[in-house]
Amino acid sequence: MVDLVVLGERVQALRRDRALTLQRLAEAAGVSVSMLSSVERGRKAPTIVVLARIADGLGVPLADLVAEPDGGRVLVRRAADQETVDEPGGWRRTILTPVVPGVNFEWVRTTLPAGCDAGRFPAYAPGSHEYVVVESGSLRLTIAERTVELNEGDSAYFAADAAHAYANEGSGPCTYHVAALIMRPRAARVPVPDPSRE
Repeated sequence: MVDLVVLGERVQALRRDRALTLQRLAEAAGVSVSMLSSVERGRKAPTIVVLARIADGLGVPLADLVAEPDGGRVLVRRAADQETVDEPGGWRRTILTPVVPGVNFEWVRTTLPAGCDAGRFPAYAPGSHEYVVVESGSLRLTIAERTVELNEGDSAYFAADAAHAYANEGSGPCTYHVAALIMRPRAARVPVPDPSRE
C-alpha cells in the first residue's frame, strides 16, 4: 500500500524540480488545484486515473510516483528518463539525478554552443553549494563580481548564495557538469483551524 505522505512528498518534489506552481501542474494534469494540494499534503488518496494525470502533467511514468524504491536506499533514473531541456539561446541541460523527496541535491549536465551566454542565475538560500566540472571546451564562471576561466578537466566550488553566471566565449561547444545542493527556505506553516474549538 502506498504511503500517502510519501506519495505527496514525491509529487511535490517533482513539481518543484520542474519549477511548476500548483496551478500550472493542475492545469497540465487536468485536475483541480484543491485535489492536487490534498495529494501533496498526504490528505487524500487519489484514484489511479488522477495519479496517471498527475504523472502525465509532471512528464514522468506513473510507476515513478507509486513504486517504492528498494528499501528506500536505491533510486535509479534511466538515461531514457533523464529530463533534457532546450533553453533559449541554443543551450541544453540534462538533469541526471533522480528526484528524492526532501533532498535538494541536483546533478546537471549542460552544453553551451560557441559564444553562448546562459545568463545570470539568482542567489540561492544561504547554505547552498555548487561544484562545477568542465568536460570539454572552456567556461567562464562568474560568481558575484568575480570571474574565473575553466578549461577541460578543471573544476570549481562556490557558495551558491550569490548570483552566478555561465558563458562559453570559445569557438567550440562547452559541456560541463554542475552538482548542486540547493537549500530552500521552508514555507511558513499556517495553522489549520480546529472546528471543535470554535
